[in-house]
This record gives sequence, C-alpha cells and structure tokens, in this order.
Amino acid sequence: MNTMSKTQEGTVRRVRRIGVIAALIVATGMIAGCSASADSTTEMPGADAAYADAGAPNAEAPDVAGKATADRSVIITGSMYMTVEDPIATADKVTGIVQSAGGRIDARSETAPDERNGGAAALTMRIPSNHLDAVIDDLRELGTVDQLSTDSYDVTTEVTDLDAQISTLRASTKRIEALLAGAKDISDIITLENELDGRQAQLQGLEARQRGLDDQVSMSTIDLSLTTEPVIIIVADDSPETFWDGLVSGWSGLVAFISVALIVVGVMLPWVAVGALITVGVFALVRTRKSRRARGAAASAATQAVPQQPGPTPQPAASTVLTEERPPEHPAP
Repeated sequence: MNTMSKTQEGTVRRVRRIGVIAALIVATGMIAGCSASADSTTEMPGADAAYADAGAPNAEAPDVAGKATADRSVIITGSMYMTVEDPIATADKVTGIVQSAGGRIDARSETAPDERNGGAAALTMRIPSNHLDAVIDDLRELGTVDQLSTDSYDVTTEVTDLDAQISTLRASTKRIEALLAGAKDISDIITLENELDGRQAQLQGLEARQRGLDDQVSMSTIDLSLTTEPVIIIVADDSPETFWDGLVSGWSGLVAFISVALIVVGVMLPWVAVGALITVGVFALVRTRKSRRARGAAASAATQAVPQQPGPTPQPAASTVLTEERPPEHPAP
C-alpha cells in the first residue's frame, strides 16, 4: 500500500507539473491574442468613424496626414557651423537658450584665442524635438550660419513593435507571478521562478531599449561649432632700397652671423676640449705600445747577433792507410 501511494503521489506531481506548464503556455497565447484583439478593436472604431464621416454629406474629411505625422517617431540629428565674434561668450548664450527651451548640453569644448585666431567652441546640444525650429531661429541671431544640416530617422515601426512586446511580456509576467503565488509543489515553484526570472530580464532589456528610443525621439541632437573670422596678418616688406640700407642690412647680417657663430663655438668648445683630451690619451697609449714592441724586437735581434763560443775541435779518427810498396824505379842506361 505504501509503495502504491508513493507511485500515485509521483504520478500526481508529474501530471500537476505538466498541467501548470500547459496552463502557462495557454495563458501566454491567450494574452497575446487578447492584446492583438484589443489593438484591432481600438483601430476599428476610428476606421468606421472615418468612413462614416467620409460618406456623410457635407462632412469634412479628417486630417489623416496630420494625425499620421503626429504619431510618427522620428530621431533627428544634425550639425551647425557658425561664425561669431566671441565664440566662448557665444557658447554661454547658446547654453542659456537651450536650457530655456528645456534641453541640455551633453558636451562642450573651448579653444582660447591666440595671435592667429580668435578662439573656438564646440557644443553637443540636446534640444526637445518640438522646440528645435525655435531654438535654431534663436541661434541664427548670434552670428552667421555657415552650414546647417539635419538627418531624420523614422523609427515608428520599431517603437510600436517594442511597445507591443513590452505590454505582452508585462501581462505574461503578472500571470506567472499569480501562478507562482498559488503553487505549492517545490518543482513547480522552481520551474515558475526560473521562467519568471527569464521574462523579467527580457522585460528589463526591452524597457531599457524603449527608454533609449524615447530619449532619442524626444530630444534632437545637434552638434554646434563656433569660430571667428580668420585673423589677417600683414607682413611689412623691409628689403633695402638704397646703398646705405643695403650696407646697414649687410652689417646687421654680419653681426648676427658672428653672434650666432660665437654661440656655436661656445657650445662646442667643451666638447672639442674633451675630444682633444681623449685623442691625446689614445695617441699616447698607441705610441707607448709601439715603443714597447720596438724595444722587444731590438732585444730579440741583438740576442740573435751575438756568436757562440767555439768548443774543442774534434779530431778525426786515425785511419790506417795502406800504401802499396812499389820497387824503386831504375833509370834506363
């Protein structure tokens, strides 16, 4: 009996788990279907009303184009180049204009004026899209607009799809939370919690993307560059025109050359002195080695030139010479 009870209990748990998962899938599908039905229901009355107004006599046509433009989600970016008298002071004025319109400055850089230019400034402006034209008109009064360009990106479809995904995912997440609140089996609770964590992470990612798109749509981005007119430097022609001017110019050049030559000599003199000392030392070392070698060679030659003392001359060994005795020759008669 106990074995049968445990088996039946395990079977009941598996059936319950499968039932919970199936209910979750069905609930998700029903929520998606309800969302689609709600969207179609919301659109149909407006369409019927538009057709009714169009078919009715003396009825004014609805401003469909204006409504479609108002419902569009457009990201606007651009750049603007202006020539002003004082770029840094003008940048302060630009900041005040943008902030008064509800915008902000995301980046700002400045270049101080010098002898050849009057300075420069660059700003990244975030302007509310519905105040963009008014702000640009105010900026035109601060100087001369050299170049203005804007780009528009229509993201209406992306925003609509993202809103639908977020709405469906939120409803599904609430349904899973309700199922989790009523679950009692540990395995069901773990399954539902894992599913809930995954959907919440997906929902957070979609919401972050939605916030980014909303910021880009609601706040246009314009890069503004402020510069001044280039400074014109007049170079005077001081070339000599008379003999005396030529003489003076030549003397001045000679004096300048001598001054520069003396400076160069003064700079190089310590190096020349050190180089001379090193050269003298090297020559002395080389001569010392050569003299040592010469003395060694002379001593060796003298040793070889001295004759050796003669020793006793060896006497040759006595040899026996056999002399053939001949008879004395008699003179002929």
